[in-house]
Amino acid sequence: MHNSGSTLRRICGGAALAVLAGATIAVPTAGAQPQCTAAGLSNAIGTVGSQTGGYLAGHPAANEAITNAGASADPEGAIRNYFIAHPQEWADLQRIAQPLRTLRQTCDVQVAPADIARLFDAMAR
Repeated sequence: MHNSGSTLRRICGGAALAVLAGATIAVPTAGAQPQCTAAGLSNAIGTVGSQTGGYLAGHPAANEAITNAGASADPEGAIRNYFIAHPQEWADLQRIAQPLRTLRQTCDVQVAPADIARLFDAMAR
């Protein structure tokens, strides 16, 4: 259970870091549209995160699959396999994430995992 807890903390921490990474690394500069700011990106990530949390609370099997993925030798594979077997849940989560895709297209926001990892390393020092 310790592993699944650490996986859940990594997922939640990753979401928080995505907010910070987007706000500090990937947001276009001064002439950006209102939603293309650190605040706009943070709000979109917060909304998607909150809706995802609500969705998972209402779908205990999906919540359990993600929570327990850390006990697997391949956590990402375990999550992927769950959603391959439950395509409607995947489609629902894709709809929830649409504001982030729209923001990414509108603002040309690119936050790579390496950017988030670098930010985390800098914050941990």
